[in-house]
Amino acid sequence: MRPLLPTTSTLPLFDVAASRRIEARALLKSPDLMERAGLAIAKLALALSLRHGDGPIWVVCGPGNNGGDGQVAARRLAQHGAAVHVGHDAPTRPSLVIDALLGLGLNRAPPAGMLATLAAMQACAAPILAVDLPSGLLGDTGQAAGERAVRADHTLTLLTLKPGLFTGEGRAHCGRIWFDDLGVLPDEASTAELLGRAPRPHRSETSHKGSHGQVLVVGGSPGMQGAAQLAARAALACGAGRVYLELLGQPAGDQADPGRPELMRGTSDDVPQAVGVIGCGAGSSIAADLWSLLQLPRVVIDADALNAIAADQSLQALVRSRQPGMTLLTPHPLEAARLLGRATADVQADRLGAAHELAARLHCSVVLKGSGSVIASPGNRSAICASGGPALATAGSGDVLAGWLGGLWAQQPASDAHAVACAGVDAHGRAGESNDVLRAGDLIERLAAQR
Repeated sequence: MRPLLPTTSTLPLFDVAASRRIEARALLKSPDLMERAGLAIAKLALALSLRHGDGPIWVVCGPGNNGGDGQVAARRLAQHGAAVHVGHDAPTRPSLVIDALLGLGLNRAPPAGMLATLAAMQACAAPILAVDLPSGLLGDTGQAAGERAVRADHTLTLLTLKPGLFTGEGRAHCGRIWFDDLGVLPDEASTAELLGRAPRPHRSETSHKGSHGQVLVVGGSPGMQGAAQLAARAALACGAGRVYLELLGQPAGDQADPGRPELMRGTSDDVPQAVGVIGCGAGSSIAADLWSLLQLPRVVIDADALNAIAADQSLQALVRSRQPGMTLLTPHPLEAARLLGRATADVQADRLGAAHELAARLHCSVVLKGSGSVIASPGNRSAICASGGPALATAGSGDVLAGWLGGLWAQQPASDAHAVACAGVDAHGRAGESNDVLRAGDLIERLAAQR
């Protein structure tokens, strides 16, 4: 058993169907699997309860294997001398709640009786340890199945890691995530991946600025120059050899960024082999320029450029016609909803599914931003980023991500969009792990300091 985050390597994720298959085969091979699960729960519960008074540990068990794990944990705790209360009625001032009510078995909204138990668990003021998944949370999507899901302080997930722990509302409901594989190695391929830290591009001792590629940032229409400048600064901080800015609607002789004299003005005609970072602060005028900008060999498309593509089927066809692995879209949920022609709530209801559908529809790689950003590409296993937090919910953080991705890609011309997205999104998330408000300009410096 170990705390899972931050990740140190890429880990396999298994959806509910795969997790159930793995569990069923493991039970056939190891009849004591439930005993091992219950012991793991009891050990963690005992350690957590000692921090929160001397009241009883309230174990809430449901039907099925999740409840069985809870029953074993209750027995083990009692054998250790802990005061234990098993049932759906709350004891007086419990020191800990073990939520073993629903877990992986949930496939529909909890009935009214269970909703009352969920409310009682939440209201008792004791910390909550969820078994496998917080009750009411869907393992594939990280969304509540009905009107309520437990908000746990700790979640001990068993056997496999489920996508819903890390995306959608998962992180908000799971608290600190612990993992115990119970000594069972999955015997089938994962359905997705949880990102780990990726190495930075290698810089040879004999390299020069021409060795590290070029980035062209196109955007920054009048009043929104800061968005493009943030993206350009991020590409520069990432290590791109030369970074150019095409500020839409600005005189060509104006300085690219007075605060960063290293940045230069330029156009796609000047640097036709540059990685294009297109759309940051661009406004609606970007639509006319996309026909030429999409001729650049590698492009990161963000913000207003995404909205222009969503509104024009001809531009969508142009994106689809590009060489595989050379196009990366970075929408937030509303932009993804526009591209898919559906409501934002529908996108958030199944973030993995929405990212996969958008990638398949436009034949490109997609970063669906948000809590547990999802990376999806045709022919690749989808990935979820477990790093990051609410400090990234600030103006300009998406522009920084777009520029950082462009900077990475400039230095790794042989990499495809999916690999670049996985590395860049994880780095961006780790730099954004802060308990304070984080300004986008400061985020760039934190990214650079990770090198």
